[in-house]
Amino acid sequence: MTDDVLVVEDLRVEFPTRKGVLTAVDGVSLSIKRGEILGIVGESGAGKSMTGMAVLGLLEPPGRIASGKIWLSGQRIDQLSDDELRVLRGKRMAAIFQDPLTSLNPLFTVGDQLVETIRQHLSVGKDEARQRALDLMSEVGIPAPTVRIDHYPHQFSGGMRQRVVIALALCAEPELIIADEPTTALDVSIQAQITGLLKRLCKERGMAVMLVTHDMGVIAETADRVGVMYAGRLAEIGEVEALVKTPRHPYTVGLMGAIPSLTGDVKELSQIPGNMPRLTDIPQGCSFNPRCSRHVDRCFVEVPELSHSGVACWSVDEERRS
Repeated sequence: MTDDVLVVEDLRVEFPTRKGVLTAVDGVSLSIKRGEILGIVGESGAGKSMTGMAVLGLLEPPGRIASGKIWLSGQRIDQLSDDELRVLRGKRMAAIFQDPLTSLNPLFTVGDQLVETIRQHLSVGKDEARQRALDLMSEVGIPAPTVRIDHYPHQFSGGMRQRVVIALALCAEPELIIADEPTTALDVSIQAQITGLLKRLCKERGMAVMLVTHDMGVIAETADRVGVMYAGRLAEIGEVEALVKTPRHPYTVGLMGAIPSLTGDVKELSQIPGNMPRLTDIPQGCSFNPRCSRHVDRCFVEVPELSHSGVACWSVDEERRS
């Protein structure tokens, strides 16, 4: 684990209800190295955000980590108390969420919020904290930081607010950032700026980034590796270029086939029939089997495990053996 900032092993997240226990994340294992961006992609309800929230210790009750282990730079963190996790959040791991307005207090200037966050995690005076805040604003590309530092969140555009949120996440120089749909609410041109900023900061600062999104275009442009999730499990994981060009799991193939071609070579986009199952109605065996055209008998009775080659599919396994 020396080079791994984050290691997640066999993570299982459950929600006890009156109708039984619902499993939102089921046996997810992954790792992220320093300076690496791991993209997590899938449909709504696949368990992407839930995995990130479990790592951060921000699961909403009655959600709980039922089993599995999580390490941050070699320290196991899934068994820490709420107070111990609160110390880690912001200092060693930070989050960037979809809507920057929910992360910023409208009653305080962005400078006040940056300075407060810096002083909470670092032993610095007010003047030094303000200078650090100015440096961070400049680093994330906010123009005229000496003026903008005293502005309120409503005085910034959506893209600039997201840059402020990124600056907040960087205040204590964390080892890990969980970016949960950080570009969804932004225009396409602003999306490219924000993803480019994340990529640059990741490489320059040597941080590990988990980028949660439903947009394969963002993943292809930003991530080093990508994990495809379906119904709470990892269907496929691997280098982003290989996965985009030669997807192997039938679900990944379907996702890639639904992306329009810029060259016009593809006349008709493919469609994955049906919908992702509800947590109350996960089918036996492979959860993708009702929507899969390549299923074999084993798919209906046994859950496929992620192989050494990074794909969890019985039909792919049989094709490889033959």
